[in-house]
Amino acid sequence: MINFSNKHRSDQTEIMDDLDFQGIEMKNLLEDLKAVNKWLGGNTITIDGIKKLLKNHSNSEKITILDIGCGDGELLRKCADFGNRNNFNFNCVGLDFNENIIAFAKEKSRGYPNIKFQKVDVFLEESLIPNCDIAICTLFLHHFSNEQIEGLLKKLIQKVSIGVVINDLHRNKQAFNLFKLVSTLFLKTKTAKHDGLVSIARGFKKDELEKISRQIPNQKSKIQWRWAYRYQWILKKSL
Repeated sequence: MINFSNKHRSDQTEIMDDLDFQGIEMKNLLEDLKAVNKWLGGNTITIDGIKKLLKNHSNSEKITILDIGCGDGELLRKCADFGNRNNFNFNCVGLDFNENIIAFAKEKSRGYPNIKFQKVDVFLEESLIPNCDIAICTLFLHHFSNEQIEGLLKKLIQKVSIGVVINDLHRNKQAFNLFKLVSTLFLKTKTAKHDGLVSIARGFKKDELEKISRQIPNQKSKIQWRWAYRYQWILKKSL
């Protein structure tokens, strides 16, 4: 039974957070997640945030984009494609703590010489987080407690030269019920159906993000609601 509360974020865990998660079930889940993002335009929210941060930057500059919790690298491939179309010189790096997912990401990104992947637990191996220009967190932060999120963002603001783009879920009962319907019709794996509901229950209200933002120094935040039930949160580094 997956519980939903408007007042509090859920502390239930997702199946895909298991380090032993691998094989055909893992690959099918990642394909389900890719389909959901395609239907709901999720990746475009992150890329739009990158565009906003790069508004006044020259195309000739080399830009390193760091994807925290990169999964199978789908978003970094979208970023690389965006960079190629718009003459940006992108160097893309993906971090994930699951070595099985990292191996799958490398396999799927063979045609992208400017994308690299590293197995890193960003909470236990902070020293291994590389410096970058822009860090992105897409559907990643909701896996963790507010305290963990605050600590990670403080570290990322130190690592970036431009800013951080966050794309995560609005905790909303309508979204919860809508996902129940959509997942029954379109998703293949039980894991995706379960984890999707847990993800929404672990999502955020805007005031919760604002509270975290106030604890992060040396940045200016802008939080906007986006369809479908997402928040785009841009932290622009202050010098």
